[in-house]
Order: sequence, then C-alpha cells, then structure tokens
Amino acid sequence: MSVTTEKTPHTTESTTTTSRRSRTEASVLAVFRMVVAFLFVCHGVQGFGAFGGIDGAGTGVPFGSWPGWWASVIEVGAGGLVLAGLFTRPAALLCSGAMAYAYFVVHQPTALFPLENMGEPAALYSWIFLLLAVFGPGRWAVDNVRSRSENRR
Repeated sequence: MSVTTEKTPHTTESTTTTSRRSRTEASVLAVFRMVVAFLFVCHGVQGFGAFGGIDGAGTGVPFGSWPGWWASVIEVGAGGLVLAGLFTRPAALLCSGAMAYAYFVVHQPTALFPLENMGEPAALYSWIFLLLAVFGPGRWAVDNVRSRSENRR
C-alpha cells in the first residue's frame, strides 16, 4: 500500500493570521459602511417628510430649497450608493463634503463646539464618510464585483 502526499505551499501561522485578520477587517468595514449609510439615508428621507419629517410632524423641506432639499437629495442618493457599495469612494467623499458644509454653514455660526451648536451628527458623518472614502467599501460591495468583471476583460 503506497501513500501519496501532496505538496502544499508553505504557509506560516503569521500569514494565516494576517489573512484572517484582513478578511475580518474587510467584513467589519463593510458592515460599518452599510449601517452608517442606512442611517444616513434615513436622515435624508426626513427632509422629504418621512420618519416625522424635519419637525417631527411630517413636514418636508420645500422642493428645491437651498440647502435643505439638496442636502436631502445628496443624503438619499449618495448615501444609497455608499450603502450598496457602488462608486463608494466618490459617493462617500460627496457625503463627507455635504456634512462638512452643513456643519460650517448651518451649525458652527451658532456656537463654536458641536455640543453647543447641535452639530455633532454633521461632524461625525463628515469624518465617518471621509474614512470610508479613504479606506473603501470593505467586502460585500458592488464595487468589488465591478472591479472583478473589469479585470476579466
């Protein structure tokens, strides 16, 4: 009876651990992206009167008004792209810029610090979306499927 052994590539424990950590980090980043983007889209549809609207009584921002209505369009549109992981980096950069604008134009003139001017959500969203623009979508993103199909061409 003969026993055949297959040669397998040599892997060290550290490369296996690094690979596992990399997959875990990409998965956590993807879940983070989806949760944040979902909340951002919900925030955006408030401008159209959903979830109690902008005043808790179902009022939406008047059609075409600057900057509220356009902010809602960006929050829903670009937030939806980030949620799907489609054109994630540019969409996240647009979301980050919109929230930076909201902070400095709407909140900061009232008071210097976010706790004083009610600008915490705008400041946090701005930095969170900047992080997503830099690090990308993680796993489970349409961008990943698109890049694989482009590489096959």
